[in-house]
Amino acid sequence: MGAEASQTRPVRVRLAPSPTGTLHIGTARTAVFNWLFAHHCGGQFLLRIEDTDKERSKPEFTANILAGLQWLGLHWDGDPVIQSARVELHRAAIQQLLDSGHAYRCYATEAELTAMRELQAASKQAPRYDNRHRDLSPEQEQGFIAEGREAVVRFRIDDNRTISWCDLVRGTMRWSGADLGGDMVIARRAPADQIGDPLYNLVVVVDDAAMAISHVIRGEDHLANTAKQLLLYEALGYPLPEFAHTPLILNKEGKKLSKRDGVTSISDFQAMGYTAQALANYMTLLGWSPPEGMGERFSLAEAAAAFGFERVNKAGARFDWDKLNWLNGQVLREQGADALRGQLLPLWVARGWAVQRETAEAAADAIIPVHADPAWQLALVELLAPSLTLLADGVEQAEPFFTTPPLNQAAAAQLETEGARPALAALAAALEKHGPAAAALSGDQAQALLGEAATAAGVKKGVIMKSLRAALLGSLQGPDLLTTWLLLMRSNDALPRIQRCL
Repeated sequence: MGAEASQTRPVRVRLAPSPTGTLHIGTARTAVFNWLFAHHCGGQFLLRIEDTDKERSKPEFTANILAGLQWLGLHWDGDPVIQSARVELHRAAIQQLLDSGHAYRCYATEAELTAMRELQAASKQAPRYDNRHRDLSPEQEQGFIAEGREAVVRFRIDDNRTISWCDLVRGTMRWSGADLGGDMVIARRAPADQIGDPLYNLVVVVDDAAMAISHVIRGEDHLANTAKQLLLYEALGYPLPEFAHTPLILNKEGKKLSKRDGVTSISDFQAMGYTAQALANYMTLLGWSPPEGMGERFSLAEAAAAFGFERVNKAGARFDWDKLNWLNGQVLREQGADALRGQLLPLWVARGWAVQRETAEAAADAIIPVHADPAWQLALVELLAPSLTLLADGVEQAEPFFTTPPLNQAAAAQLETEGARPALAALAAALEKHGPAAAALSGDQAQALLGEAATAAGVKKGVIMKSLRAALLGSLQGPDLLTTWLLLMRSNDALPRIQRCL
């Protein structure tokens, strides 16, 4: 049995997440590959919310999935299809299978099935349904109904069948019907005159056919499902899509990435300060190798132009935090200081460190504090940008520019070195002499002041520079000292920080 789809069919792919949790990075990577293929071929990327798990599906998870896809830039075509609204179509397909003899009602109780599995385990057999109710006589069926038994609906699977298809990632795939676990349940228990809730393998086939999906792109953990679904396509008379099974995302130990590995939700990555561009870029690299010369930093549109399944790997893709961090830093820096300021300013405002210019201008006194001056904010961003990996770093590293930091152990020790306080005292005296004009000192003038203070205190220039850094930032680590000092003089914070150390 093959799955050769017609090459004349328009390309229509879909993402079909279940709203039983937040948008997982594995689902998002599947979305990326679907989006890239659709845009490469000029096709459509559709969205279907598979919410038929009534107990676990929640509206807030649907909202999280939609918001995550939009944030990543994975916009879909048309309105999302809601699977639960199509249940009558699913039941009609099940009835068609019952009428054609491809499916039947099974009245085996849970206790009987448990006993069957225990016997199989005791004899070291693989668990499978033994098809015991496949060929019930009308009298036997009526007897079970008279006992009050409810029935599941099972789809017949011929153990002697070989199911094969040409996978766009893995090449020719073959499954034996005997390895599929016996006749497959396609509807939950219900009274004999009813059809219970339709189950995953059946509803996926019905919905994909109804949506005219041309290519099913999903993770390799669906390989066994594909074999079962191909039999359903055949029994229902639906045209076959093509299939592409992408590699799983693995942790550093080579096991499937899970919640136990920490952050796996797209909203969590977003909250940590990763950019949508970097995360989408990185997910593209999780299983796809870009053509030679393309490099590893690119946009979704650039990846779509080069995308093809011949470059999708069969082996699992290990999640690499270092590469994601590198990409995120690249994105932060390449977008420019003004755009980066636009992203950081709301975070600074939320901490109470800065105010928007509009807010300051609306104040009764109309005096705009320097922290609200876009030019000062832009200069701070330009200073910090080279060392940023996450947006959150732009909050942590900016804090000493808005609030006076305490002295850490190394900074306090520096101030106890010989000549440190006399040098700072000389520098403070020079700043006091300049008065308000100190806020407008140039870089050359500030350098000259440092030299004069060092000479006056009889110390090397390195001593005063380390001591000044300790006084301004409370640490011996930080960005360029001269630029830091100039920014803090402009905000009138430099002199008080020096004086506190004398």
